[in-house]
Amino acid sequence: MEAITSEPGRHRVRSERPLPLAKVLLVDDHALFAQGLAGLMQQEALAASVTTVRSVESAADLLAHQDDFELVLLDIALQGETGLALLPRLASYREAPPVVIISSSEDENTVRAARAAGASGFLAKSAGRSALVSMVRAVIRGDGYFPGGLVPLPPDLPLTPRQMDVLLLLAQGFPNKRICQSLSLTEHTVKTHLKAIFTQLGVHNRTECVSLARARGWL
Repeated sequence: MEAITSEPGRHRVRSERPLPLAKVLLVDDHALFAQGLAGLMQQEALAASVTTVRSVESAADLLAHQDDFELVLLDIALQGETGLALLPRLASYREAPPVVIISSSEDENTVRAARAAGASGFLAKSAGRSALVSMVRAVIRGDGYFPGGLVPLPPDLPLTPRQMDVLLLLAQGFPNKRICQSLSLTEHTVKTHLKAIFTQLGVHNRTECVSLARARGWL
């Protein structure tokens, strides 16, 4: 892993501060993993308190009523939903903490989708203690933390970078409204991007779009 700078303004920017963080929210529906990660955060003096919830809905409700969480660790594959669905909901909160995606999959498209949705970092569940410490330190000082060496998209890809962002979120199951929120775009702009993507692929609906994009190696 290597730290890289994330897009500014997507989440609250913090100056580097002493550890441990006072409150961290962990969103994961695998009890044993969640307990282990929470314990490791405390053993490494990264967090004084770790609150664990099992769903996007529970996390959104907690964050709406408590604005003192300093970091959110979010599993991307929650039962019945994608963890990325939490990110657009944070856009309406006065001060949203940085969100780091944790995932058992570290494939390029999953990482790209997390970045496009506005995550501040990405950590594989197979990562060790040193990577966890490095991630927390990078994110709380306002830097992003994502796997280094992302394979570049094909040079002949007939999509703009923003159209690719829209496609990545579409492939994660995001409806237009949440794509708008995640990318700070108007609904008209998102529809324009989708129309361009559909035209490039010669498809007429979202399912065909994602299926053919995967077949062509775009996803």
